[in-house]
Amino acid sequence: MRTQDTSFASNVISMLLDRNPNLKPSTALPSTRVDLKELPPGEDVVVWLGHSSYFVQLDGKRILLDPVFSTNAGPFPRTNVAFPGTSPYTAEDMPPIDVLLVTHDHWDHLDYPSAIALLPKVAQVVVGLGVGEYFDRWGYPADRIHEADWNDVLEIVPGLRIHVLPARHYSGRMLTRNKTLWVAFALEAPRRRLFFSGDSGYGPHFREVGERFGGFDLVALDMGQYDKHWANIHMFPEQAAQAAEDLQTKVLLPAHVGRFSIAAHDWDEPLKHVAQASQGKPYRLVTPNPGALVRLDKETQQFTHWWEGAH
Repeated sequence: MRTQDTSFASNVISMLLDRNPNLKPSTALPSTRVDLKELPPGEDVVVWLGHSSYFVQLDGKRILLDPVFSTNAGPFPRTNVAFPGTSPYTAEDMPPIDVLLVTHDHWDHLDYPSAIALLPKVAQVVVGLGVGEYFDRWGYPADRIHEADWNDVLEIVPGLRIHVLPARHYSGRMLTRNKTLWVAFALEAPRRRLFFSGDSGYGPHFREVGERFGGFDLVALDMGQYDKHWANIHMFPEQAAQAAEDLQTKVLLPAHVGRFSIAAHDWDEPLKHVAQASQGKPYRLVTPNPGALVRLDKETQQFTHWWEGAH
């Protein structure tokens, strides 16, 4: 699902020129830090690490998605600086990781310092076609790296099926464009199914995936850093609410929000809008602050609108 009417130049122009005074919070945001190494193995949890990074413990397996522990997610220093308070964890805080998943090669999803720091901890890596070259170059053993195409299914970790699924986005670092594949992931364990969209515009693929899997226990969807110029590659919060319905999920977790400022909207606008758009929907919206645990077996777990107290 390569987009045809969105140019890299228009993205850069919007990022540089369409500014407003509320792009970043003026004070440190509230975050939570727990000892992930001491989590009971039988507890299924999702930990939002900010932006699009997640730690997942599912049926005793430990999974990392798009880990960016760096406080700068760009090609040069201070090009994309994390909000104060949104970096409660480092790579050193992570337990041994059964599988590392990376949706695409943009700096806010594929972070070189984080990948290097995680190398001793990671047993397996799953990425879209072409992205494995980065990990090969960065010293990961070839037998740990698994590249996959859309709709491939990998069973490299016992008891966990990793589905590599379509997304509507693009790829590239520096001057390269669309030489590697951008993907979404579904994780299927005996008791639960989870979906992580990566970066994606809205499209029929969400309904197709929902029908194919018969629904999900939790989905994490791109709903921040949107712009009219990027309508095909990032979702507006209202579109994410619709995608959550399409995916037939029980729980919606916001993604691509709350840590970096890439688009021109207020930093907290996506959270406000998705809270409004989710009223009366058949799913439950969960809004942990960075680092907090979402416990998948606790259907009554509540989270505050923590952004309302931040400025």
